[in-house]
Amino acid sequence: MDHVVTVGLDGSAESLAAARWAAEEADRRRLTLRLLHAWPMLAPETTETPREADQNYWAKLIVHDAYAEIRERYPELPIVEDLVASDAETALLSASAQSQLLVLGSRGLSPAAGFFLGDTSMEIVARAERPVALVGADVRPVPDSARGAGGVVVVGSSLHGRCDDVLEFAFEAADVRDVPLHAVHGRSLPVESYAPWAMNPDVIEEITEETRQRLDEALRSWCEKFPGVRVVDSVLLESPARAVVQAASAADLLVIGRRRQRPALAPRLGNVAHAAAHHASCPVVIVPHD
Repeated sequence: MDHVVTVGLDGSAESLAAARWAAEEADRRRLTLRLLHAWPMLAPETTETPREADQNYWAKLIVHDAYAEIRERYPELPIVEDLVASDAETALLSASAQSQLLVLGSRGLSPAAGFFLGDTSMEIVARAERPVALVGADVRPVPDSARGAGGVVVVGSSLHGRCDDVLEFAFEAADVRDVPLHAVHGRSLPVESYAPWAMNPDVIEEITEETRQRLDEALRSWCEKFPGVRVVDSVLLESPARAVVQAASAADLLVIGRRRQRPALAPRLGNVAHAAAHHASCPVVIVPHD
């Protein structure tokens, strides 16, 4: 795997915001930034083609404009410009397999519209080999003077099997940002927790304590590997999707897992990842895991 953060560019405000965020992430992690634009009609390069007749002019301009802005802010950051003669989905999935992180622009979606837009991005998220970050147009780079001041990384913590890839990414993200990690586990209450007139407090307390112990156990080895990361954990007695989206309302980053293998008739993305991708108010990284 290359030491690269790849961002997909299409000329939109969302993809330019994604490029700024990707540059910041590459700079934090001391990786190379790849600016990728895919266009099936890309023509072979020739040295004799005049500028006014260059069929690739607009494709080049998309990448060059992003390069110029990022280079001004990060003069020492290694940057690769990449024009690919392919459809976006194929090119980005291939790039994901060669990158530590793939970054895509994400539209700001209302709850009503969120499930009907962004089909290409969601297909890439569902099939990518490596983590994919979704960044909205309103996200701005964090000033150097503000890094590590008052931020937090939120990770949605599933207790159904091991999610080491997800936790590793979340701990690393908190570590390079020098911010706390907030591990959130959402759990809907079973029917037996309700008395005839209200929720049974004894059952709720028992469920909460048992879940918190399991969450602490899942985090323990990672806390030992990243002793400099301060960890806060929360057990929220509501749907996991609602829990992580609410917890990330003031976060720098939300990290969510996605199972590589899902039942044949199940959606490619689980409910939590789908809700986070569409409705979280901060950048979201979706990490595939077994």
